[in-house]
Amino acid sequence: MISSDLQTVLPELVLAVYAMAALMWAVYRGKDAEAPMLFGLTALVLAGIGLWIGLQSAGTTTAFNGAFINDGFARFTKVIVLFSAAIVLLMSQQYLKRNALLKFEFPILISLAVVGMMMMISAGDLMSLYLGLELQSLALYVIAAFRRDSARSTEAGLKYFVLGALSSGLLLYGASLIYGYTGTTSFSGITAAIGTEKLSPGLLIGMVFLITGFAFKVSAVPFHMWAPDVYEGSPTPVTAFFATAPKAAALALFARVMFDAFGGVTGEWGQIVALLSLLSMFLGAIAAIGQTNIKRLMAYSSIGHMGFALMGLAAGTQEGVQAMLIYLVVYVTMNIGVFAFILNMEKDGQAVTDISALNMYSRVEPLRAVALMVLMFSLAGIPPMVGFFSKFFVLKAAVNADLAWLAIGGVIASVIGAFYYLRIIYLMYFGEPKEALDGSMPAFHWAALMASAFVMVAGAINLFGVESLAGAAAATLLK
Repeated sequence: MISSDLQTVLPELVLAVYAMAALMWAVYRGKDAEAPMLFGLTALVLAGIGLWIGLQSAGTTTAFNGAFINDGFARFTKVIVLFSAAIVLLMSQQYLKRNALLKFEFPILISLAVVGMMMMISAGDLMSLYLGLELQSLALYVIAAFRRDSARSTEAGLKYFVLGALSSGLLLYGASLIYGYTGTTSFSGITAAIGTEKLSPGLLIGMVFLITGFAFKVSAVPFHMWAPDVYEGSPTPVTAFFATAPKAAALALFARVMFDAFGGVTGEWGQIVALLSLLSMFLGAIAAIGQTNIKRLMAYSSIGHMGFALMGLAAGTQEGVQAMLIYLVVYVTMNIGVFAFILNMEKDGQAVTDISALNMYSRVEPLRAVALMVLMFSLAGIPPMVGFFSKFFVLKAAVNADLAWLAIGGVIASVIGAFYYLRIIYLMYFGEPKEALDGSMPAFHWAALMASAFVMVAGAINLFGVESLAGAAAATLLK
């Protein structure tokens, strides 16, 4: 039993052991002198584990009496998390070096956060869920305040910690209510205890508290208040990380709990998720209009996009989960490209985040401007970019699940949100001439930006096979 359990959790175990070994090695070898090598090595380890998981044979295995689940859904989402974390880590190195933040702790904290995310994605029990969630959160609190000499970064870390602790408390309270009313913490046990009957009032309240905790983690309205300040105050590489891997892991956990523990009562939680989706889409679309800081704008963009992803979950069907997974892949790819650009927004050696700095940028760097334009069109959901098709999938899933009102709301929110994406394009091509940004772009950043833009165009043909892979992953979750 122990041998098979360890084999099931071997990728997580390898990454955890690597993080601890790297920590000890860096401390004894001279700390920050080893940082550059650790960045590359950690990215290689993350990508290698992602490839390892992606090549694992199909099927479902469990460990520790069902507390850990390794199925197609988990593997699909873990690959997203691992590869996005590896790419963001490689993109972070130059920025951190320029700003005297190249510390060996950064890649180690990223590794530990990813271990937590992998645990969240494979959770089959409320106990393992909470362990993974807290491991991820504790590492993220630290990296949010990584720039210790900056009041904004310290404030971002403190806000994230306080609100994150609140959300964890709400989630834990909900878990305790669920345990009290079902007598079990395992998802399969909760499903069996609920049966085909409606939820009792106490169990319903527990589920609502649980959903509230998840909504905090994905920055869904009305539990989004931490995102704009944390995105703006954190160092830009940290913001890039927050916008990618943790969002994918939190949404995967959300779906896992809803279907594995409460799959028999989709009508009850589907209404709540649909409301979160609608509010997130509209607030993300409207609140971003007045933003002038591009990192803050991306925070509201993230809130809006999480609303669209939640639309797929609200559908409560296999088609909805498939649409959510496709949306996640496209969303993460778009954000990697955009943040590859933002990381190099500089003037006279100083980081610039005001979008007015992009005025007539197309005259200075026409190729970069075209790539960013493609990504903005895709974020806005304008055809024929892949971003349009990702939205189409979730809208179609909502309509087929008799949530036409939610799909209509999504279309309206998408039209409103297109304004601030198109405004960036307008500034780059038709803005008032001014002194241009002069930050150079390292080769890896340039490649990430161009590759992301290329995927947004070329992926419109067949989504590079992601549609079928997402369908197979969704089928294992709703088995």
